[in-house]
Amino acid sequence: MTTWFIILLIVISTLKVVLASPPTFVMEWLLNKFALHARLSEETTTITLRGKRLEGEEKTQFIHHFNEATFFDRYDEYDVPAENTGTPLVINTKKGKMDVLLDVYIYSDHVDVFKQDNKKAAAYSLRSDKLQDVPMPLAGNGNFI
Repeated sequence: MTTWFIILLIVISTLKVVLASPPTFVMEWLLNKFALHARLSEETTTITLRGKRLEGEEKTQFIHHFNEATFFDRYDEYDVPAENTGTPLVINTKKGKMDVLLDVYIYSDHVDVFKQDNKKAAAYSLRSDKLQDVPMPLAGNGNFI
C-alpha cells in the first residue's frame, strides 16, 4: 500500500511540474500556432510585386527582414487605415495545410500587413527599420512600395 502511494505521489508531482512549466518546444509550438505575425519560410513562400516574382537574394533578404520585424499593433475591423493606396507586395504562403495571402504595404515609418486565410482576415502593423528601407523598384505617394 505504501509503495503504490509513493509511486502515485511521484507521478502526480511530475505531472504537475510538466503542466506548470512545459518544455520549450511545446511552448514554441503553441505560440506559433496562434501567432498573428507568423514566420515565413523560403520553400513555401512566393512574393510578387506588380505581377513579377521576387527571386534569389532579394526574396531571401525580404523574408529575413519580414520574420525579424516587430509586431506593433493589430487593427480592428473598423480601424483599418485608408492610406493603403500604394502597390502592395503580395505574399502567398502556407501555414500548416492552409494557404495564406498577405498584402504588405511598406511606408517610411511602418509596415501594414493584411492577412487572409481560408477562415478569417486580419490587419496589423509592423515596425522594422531594415524592412522599411528595402531597396526595390518603387512607386507612388511617398510609399516605398
